[in-house]
Amino acid sequence: MIYLSLFTVSFLAATILPASSELTLAGLLSTKNYNPLFLLFSASLGNILGSIINWFIGYYLIKCISKKWLPFNQKQIDKSSYWFKKFGIWSLLFAWVPIFGDPLTLVAGIFKIRFSIFLILVSTGKIFRYSLLYYLVN
Repeated sequence: MIYLSLFTVSFLAATILPASSELTLAGLLSTKNYNPLFLLFSASLGNILGSIINWFIGYYLIKCISKKWLPFNQKQIDKSSYWFKKFGIWSLLFAWVPIFGDPLTLVAGIFKIRFSIFLILVSTGKIFRYSLLYYLVN
């Protein structure tokens, strides 16, 4: 059940809530009561799937960008667009960065970045971030 909870927090942190999956994961890792690989897998999978949702919104629902239910404002989208244009697809390695990263995944969809490339780069960055956190906690 704790793995599903971590998955959910990580998913929501990448989509609609300004939640901190890092703090949740660090707290669970520090208890040493749970399998660290399952924790890393749950957090990574949830956060990656949240980014995939953002990509789909950008790719298919661009008309919804101005809707109030979208968790990103125009300023965040503009800032992420700037960084994306400046550094290209490699900026997706930093999709884990708070405030900046989640709109970046939306912008990748808006710019119609090929899904396979998006998935590889975003997954690499997010898994690296959680692995680094694991290393720092232990």
